[in-house]
Amino acid sequence: MKAQLPLALPIGPDQRFDLFVGHDWAVQAVAAAAAGEGEPLLFVEGGEGSGKSHLLLAACREAEARGRRARYLPLPAFAGALGELAPGLEAVDLLAVDGLEALTAFPADAEAMFHLHNRLRDAGRSLLYGSRLPAGDAAWPLPDLRSRLGQALRVSLDPLDEAGRREALRRRAARRGLELDDAVLDYLFRRVERDLRSLTALLDRLDRAALAAQRRLTVPFVRRVLDGGD
Repeated sequence: MKAQLPLALPIGPDQRFDLFVGHDWAVQAVAAAAAGEGEPLLFVEGGEGSGKSHLLLAACREAEARGRRARYLPLPAFAGALGELAPGLEAVDLLAVDGLEALTAFPADAEAMFHLHNRLRDAGRSLLYGSRLPAGDAAWPLPDLRSRLGQALRVSLDPLDEAGRREALRRRAARRGLELDDAVLDYLFRRVERDLRSLTALLDRLDRAALAAQRRLTVPFVRRVLDGGD
């Protein structure tokens, strides 16, 4: 069966520039590309949990808010099928390709990406790449593609430390109308997984419980929710 792109962007409520913590210069560079200003070719690199997907999705949100056609492509989900998808991607104003390292296992995808890159750049489109591998890494299966990636403005991200994750969680809570004081944050960080995805999932659970009970988030209330009393 022919591979098909998802019909809608998988943008959640937290994939916004104002909820991204740290790396202010990186946020400014990606936001400028989303707006059709500044450097239109960016390579966002960093390890797991560094926020690459957040920035790419936020860029798509911003581009669409400005009337630009944007597409987020999580490449690992379409591994081996990029050649089939490429024609449907050439009309966008901004293409955000996430998980670019998946190309290392599929040389045909790397060649398709090389040609798609060239066509989009020749048409003056914006291209954002997200990758765990650096642009100049020898693992890229096509030297010409590696050369093209090396022409991009490089944006390097580091995973958030605990202080950064606390601030990110505060911002996400504030967007939901919740207040997280230090006592609640201390309790959460002692009791649950500390990666931001797990913390955000827990925040959604607490948000639903607080709304249902018409309660603010206190340590006793959070303890009751985590112990299954919600």
